[in-house]
Amino acid sequence: MPRYLNKAMIIGNLGQDPEQRVLPSGDTFTTFSVATTRRWTSQQTNETREQTEWHNIVAWRRLGETCFRYLRRGSLVYIEGRVQTRSWVDAETGKKMSRTEINASSMNMLERRPDDSPTTRPGPEGNPPIPIDRRQRQGPGSTSIGRTMPVPHPAPPAPYPEPPEDGFGDDDDFPF
Repeated sequence: MPRYLNKAMIIGNLGQDPEQRVLPSGDTFTTFSVATTRRWTSQQTNETREQTEWHNIVAWRRLGETCFRYLRRGSLVYIEGRVQTRSWVDAETGKKMSRTEINASSMNMLERRPDDSPTTRPGPEGNPPIPIDRRQRQGPGSTSIGRTMPVPHPAPPAPYPEPPEDGFGDDDDFPF
């Protein structure tokens, strides 16, 4: 039996549209944030309180491409993965920076798209809509719909390491 466990499971809404990037190796990854909200009733004032946490998500390769293609701001999703913290030194300020992320291993969309919903996204600045299934991978900083994604200027964070095999094999053989 393993002594340690690093597993995150969250259900929440996307805070913005996913951003996709391409590494020099050709591998793609997609990043987005998911908000989870905890609600409780205060015992002292009997009023409902809530606390929202934002989780940074990174999805690699095919999973990342699927997230980029189908998820949008506000989408309700289930994300499963492992927690990972990256550290780097900012070249401008010399400060040590860090970022904690969930490296996604699976994603489930929890809302069905209505049958009458469009299969296109609005085109940029007055251009005609573009079917979402015509997206193609392009270089860093752009997508096939013409939307420019922010690209880090000086000293990008430490490069993402290759996601290692977790050694647990396929979970499909569990009876539940």
